[in-house]
Parts: sequence; C-alpha cells; structure tokens
Amino acid sequence: MSLPGPAWRARLLALAAGAAAALAHPPFGLLPGLLGYGLLMHLIDSVGGDRPLRSAFLRGWLAGVAYFAIGTWWVAEAFLVDIAAHGWMAPFAVTFMAGGIALFWGAAMVLYRLARVAGAWRIIVFAGAFTALEWVRGHVLTGFPWNLPGETWRAGSWVSQSAALIGAYGLTFVTLAIAATPALLLRERGRAARIALGLSAATLTAMIVFGAVRVSRAPPPAADAPLIRIVQANVRQEAKYDPRVFTRIFSDYLELTRRQGEATPDIIIWPEGAVPALIDDYLAPGTWTRAAITRTLKDGQTLLVGAARYEGSPEAPHYFNSLAAVRREGDDLAVLGVYDKHRLVPFGEYLPLDGLLSPLGIKNLVKIGDGFDAGPAPRPLALPGLPVMQPLICYESLYPGFTRSGARAAGKDPALIVNVSNDAWFGATSGPLQHLNLASYRAIEEGIPMARATPTGVSAMVDAYGRVIPSARLNQGSSGVIDVVLPPKVAKTPYRRLGDLWLILFMIAACAVTTVFRWRDHKKGTSMPAHRD
Repeated sequence: MSLPGPAWRARLLALAAGAAAALAHPPFGLLPGLLGYGLLMHLIDSVGGDRPLRSAFLRGWLAGVAYFAIGTWWVAEAFLVDIAAHGWMAPFAVTFMAGGIALFWGAAMVLYRLARVAGAWRIIVFAGAFTALEWVRGHVLTGFPWNLPGETWRAGSWVSQSAALIGAYGLTFVTLAIAATPALLLRERGRAARIALGLSAATLTAMIVFGAVRVSRAPPPAADAPLIRIVQANVRQEAKYDPRVFTRIFSDYLELTRRQGEATPDIIIWPEGAVPALIDDYLAPGTWTRAAITRTLKDGQTLLVGAARYEGSPEAPHYFNSLAAVRREGDDLAVLGVYDKHRLVPFGEYLPLDGLLSPLGIKNLVKIGDGFDAGPAPRPLALPGLPVMQPLICYESLYPGFTRSGARAAGKDPALIVNVSNDAWFGATSGPLQHLNLASYRAIEEGIPMARATPTGVSAMVDAYGRVIPSARLNQGSSGVIDVVLPPKVAKTPYRRLGDLWLILFMIAACAVTTVFRWRDHKKGTSMPAHRD
C-alpha cells in the first residue's frame, strides 16, 4: 500500500503528520497522534523522483513546521506584553521559530533517507536519525529542547517513568521506534513486520508495568522534612513595566509570605522576576524594601527569590538572571548564596548575532541593559541547615542531565530541584502547561522532587516520580501559596548514575544497522528500491 500520490498530497500528509504528533503532547494529550511519526517515516520511504533528498527534506520540514507551530504558538504572547516595542515582531517570531526549528526535522529525514535501509530494520534507523537531530536541536545556540517526542507522555504517568532509566532523549528514541512501527503495515506484511509489531507492543507493555511498579513504591515524606511555601502572586508581565505599581507588587509578595498556616515554613520560594527591580537595589542595606523583607520573615526562615542582579561598572555592566537565597538572622538579612542562570533564552535574554540583527530593529525582550550574561555551569546550593538544592531558572528545566552534571561537578547530591520561572510572559496559553510537563521530567530522571514557582501559574510541588501533588498546585490566573512538606527523593536512578549512556547505545545500534545494510547492498550491487510519488 502506498499513500502518497501527487507531490501536493504528500506535502499535506506531512503537515498532518506533524500536527498529529504535536497534539499528542499535553495539554492536548491525543496520544493516537503519535502515529504521525509512522506516517512521516512512510512518506520518506515513498520519496522518489530525480531529487529524493530534497523531497525528504521538504516533507520533514513541513511536518516540523506543523509540529512547532502548534507546540510554540504561545511565544507570540511574549511579544505582545509591550506591543509598542515588540508587537510587530510577534507574527515573525512564530513563523521563523516554527520554520527555523523545523530545519532539524528536515535534516533528520535527509539523514534517514541517505541510510536507505529496507525492511523492519529501518525503524531503528528512523528513530536513530530523528533522535540524533533532536539532540542537536537541544544544544545549538544554547539549545531549545521543547517538546521532545519522548516527553509526549504525561509526566508522572506510568510510561513516563522510563525516563528514570534512559532519560528524555533515550525515551525519545524508544517512543519514535514504537510510534513508527505500525507504518510497516503500509508497505509490507511479512514475518519481520509482525515481529517488529510484537516487539513494540511488548516494549510498551514493559514500560507500563515498570512505571506502575515504580510509582507504587513511593515512600512517605520524612518526619523531619522541611516545610516549603511556594508563593504565586498572579502578577501579569505587563504590570511589571509600570513603576507606579512596584509597591503593590512587592506588598503582595510580602502579604502572601507572612500568611498564617498550620505550621511555619522553613523555605519560602518567590518566582523568577518576582520583584521588578535589581536585587542589588531592593536588598541594599538601609532600604525600606530590605527592612520590609526582614520584618516579614521569621528568624531562621530562608527566602529563595528569582531576581536580576548587577556586577561590574557603569562602563562595563554585567547583568545576571539569578536565584538568591537570603535568611533572617536576628534583625537583619544574610545572603546565603546566589545561583546565576547558565542557559539563556535566545532573543529573550540575549540576542544572538546582535551585530547583524540589532540594525534591523530586532532586540531581546528583557529590558535590562543589553541582556543577561550567562552564569557558570550549574552547581547546587548547599545552605546551612537545609537540604542541598539545585536551582533551575526558567527553561533550564528543559535540559536533561542539568542537575546530574551540577551534582557530579560539586560532589553534592541535591534533595530538591527549585525551578523558578517567569511564565507570565506567555499569558493563559498552553505554554505554561507544557512547561510544567516538560520540567517534571527532570524530577523523574533524577528521582528528585521539584518545587516550581511562577508569577501567574502553574506553580506546583512535583514529587520524585514527576507527579504534581494534588494539594500542591496553583493554576493559571490564581493567587495564593502552597504549603507542602518536601517529598523524599528516591535511590539514585539509572539515569542519574549513567546519564545518556542508553542514548549512545541506541545511536550505535542505528549506525550499525545502517553500516550492515550498506555493506550488504554494496556486495550485491543493489540498493533500496525507490517509490515514486
């Protein structure tokens, strides 16, 4: 059976394949859409004509355009926060983001087409080529690993627990292989295809069983676990640009911080960009803001606050997007530690190729100097009397292995991941909901709970299995606090021990299959037959 006919039909099917795969992700959750990957593989297998690589690239790129247009349309909201300065860029941002990131999908399909492996073994090569370019997408220009195919499964679900074994990139390979296998029936009915289908079904079943057993063994919180308060003041991003409302914003955070509960929190977390000012200014000695925070905190309480900070001189200023830890000690505040964001958002926090783009009127969204400087490689914060914590600021939570690398470099194993994020940039769209799902995969991979604080939602406490604790969630557009006892971390996960070893093995397997088939075809003087459009 061969679905593609005229070129236009194949291109429409490529768009449909990408759209279906995008809709499989939360918050949509239409999991049958995963079959879109199989349709895409079939479309590439069916490429013929005089320029097969160009056709393969175009079909992969069109699928990627549909996928990322649905998955990242919410980025336009960030440009509408200050319409006068950035509004004109909104349609271009969505168009160029979807089209630009889709280039990786086009390249992946060219790589797969070049391999030209026949039979059921092509599933391995398809998943390998696709995953390799998804890894590249997560690293070029600081990377943008948004909505990896392996993170289609709702975080905390049984299937998602496999990330504790093989990480999100390894799970991407397995997900693509499983999703593409039914497409074999569009071309062949042989024994190999039936075996491949059986293996895919068995693999998915094993993942479900493993996940169910894993979450059933979740331990209760320790008796001496600290109490954490996550503060969400529901401050919209555009309000932060009005200096007249600074006092109200600051007062809202103070009021929520001092709110009475059943017990006194040990740790209080404010989100990224909570206070629209440099922390050097509002924590400076003698300021009314420092005095107000001191009065609000109880002696010994620790406040974690996402804030911009300044270093350098007026001639050579350096700004950092940071998480600061301060504690009330007697009648004053002590700064216990600072973490500076390492992975910055292109066009949001810094402008790549600024010498070329600045004359065109393109500027980064952050209204601080010329943007932020990148901090050093991630390290956990070890604060006196508290569990070791690994900060992840905003989209640093998208990167598999970030916490693991920081722990190995510092020789300290965190008991908590603190993800502060300013999702207010994206309004009441699907973006913050997707971000919560993606960030929760870091908890699964590491086996470490995550406290997530945002200005407008979704704020939550996520346990070591990627599950949002039902009583510890504040949805979009709500104001309040979450008081929750720190959930326990679990024994070191295989991913925390081995990192992306499984990803490397999967890539070796894909290369080995390709090499064997190319060698065999060379010996026979044959190649995989082309199927014309």
